[in-house]
Amino acid sequence: MDLRLYWSRIFWWRVSLLFCVFQDCLGSLLDCPPACSCSPTEIYCNKSDNGKYFPLLALQDAGSAGNSSVDIAELFKNISSIHIENWTGLQTLRDVDMALYTGLQRLTIMNCNLHSIQARAFSQNPHLRYINLSKNPLTTLSWQLFQNLQLSELRLDGVVFDCGCDVRWIQLWQQRGEAGLHTQMLFCRTGASKIRLKHMYITLCDVPEISVSHSSGLMVMEGDNVTVSCNGSGAPLPEVDWTVAGLHSINTHLSNVYWPNIHSINLTLVNVSRDDNSFLLTCIAENMVGMTNASIQLAVHFPPVILKLAEPERRHDTCIEFTVRGYPSPTLRWYHKQREILQSDYIRTEMDFYQDYLEGCLTFNNPTHFDNGNYTLEASNSLGTVTKTVYGHFLMAPPFDPDPDEIVEYGSPMPSDTAIRTEQETFGVLIAVGLAGFPSVLLILLFIVINKYGRCNKFGMKACTSMASLEEMLFYLPNQVKFCEDTTDLDKIKSQFRAITCTYGGRMTSHTGR
Repeated sequence: MDLRLYWSRIFWWRVSLLFCVFQDCLGSLLDCPPACSCSPTEIYCNKSDNGKYFPLLALQDAGSAGNSSVDIAELFKNISSIHIENWTGLQTLRDVDMALYTGLQRLTIMNCNLHSIQARAFSQNPHLRYINLSKNPLTTLSWQLFQNLQLSELRLDGVVFDCGCDVRWIQLWQQRGEAGLHTQMLFCRTGASKIRLKHMYITLCDVPEISVSHSSGLMVMEGDNVTVSCNGSGAPLPEVDWTVAGLHSINTHLSNVYWPNIHSINLTLVNVSRDDNSFLLTCIAENMVGMTNASIQLAVHFPPVILKLAEPERRHDTCIEFTVRGYPSPTLRWYHKQREILQSDYIRTEMDFYQDYLEGCLTFNNPTHFDNGNYTLEASNSLGTVTKTVYGHFLMAPPFDPDPDEIVEYGSPMPSDTAIRTEQETFGVLIAVGLAGFPSVLLILLFIVINKYGRCNKFGMKACTSMASLEEMLFYLPNQVKFCEDTTDLDKIKSQFRAITCTYGGRMTSHTGR
């Protein structure tokens, strides 16, 4: 059939599909053709058919006439296995044939009349693990069909290729035991004879070799320009290129070919961006035999910047959240009221590293009003220093509270309100006890003085103190302990003591006070 007729058929099939969605006739559109049987996950076609096109099938009776909300893409995605056998008219597998079956895992096209497969036929089938192309008249097959697949098995039984460089990759996969090819007996045809594929010998046909400059890594400053080169060599001459998808810096490519077997390409980065830090520059060299690659990691140095510094937020603990970016990784320091904060169990920095980002919290354990104030984050590396300040308010300060700077040193826990009240109550108790005990001590001292200086011995020793000592005592006591409050009482005491007659040798006589 003419190719234009094929594309016309595909076009009208898709138009019909959309039309039927709106007309609630989806179920009848997705019925299996007579040569196939279908289930929600499988299409199985093992009857002879001379149709030339891959069956555009999905689920049998996939939707009811009253349901227009059926997800067409999901219906096709659910198909995990397609088996086609004895379809003698199927000669070419095209890109569009497989595009709808994005969830496909197993594909068998066996004993058909398949001659060729287009280069992107499996580009929409990343989950394909098993492919069986046995007993088809394929003369060549490209490894690029399978480069993005994780094949566990590729069956090529009964396929006789043309011996040549374009099937050398199958021979190499057999030698390495990849995709189960080492368990199969494969052949190729050279002229009129057929030989085992593993015995094929071809010169100047191998996987390319590759080398890059700055193989240990590329270190640049933000804003600089830099050039890296990649050389691919081999026969056939490889195609060489740098993969730059996702690169932010302006880049240019310059290609040079040195015949017969070297292809070189230079990659120039202009005004290198910090967003390309840690980017993996990969150079790929490929020919019909296979592919080789080499990578360079880009290290972009730039000064730190504080992207986020949030006000305190109550979580499990209280957190001042921050995000800092810089390379080399910056050192962080915190300040509260111009004094550096020392790390402790009470206040500490918790953070995670991701490439050139530092994200985390300045974490507080039960902060009080003593912690209120400005908090400054300082981030520094070899290229510069940056600071940012945020105000942290935790609790209202009680009235008449002392200045915390006079009480504690930063880095040690602030006293809690309960601890402050306890210390005040203890101090008050000590004052009260002292005031209550002072009169008792004073009375005891008074009793001792009176007992020492104011009593006479009855037993014949020196009966009384001398009059001079007695008078000194009488004048001393009122002045020191305030014994007498009135001079009249003091004179009365003096006259009574002057009436005492003292004798020596134990005799007592009356003394009139002459």
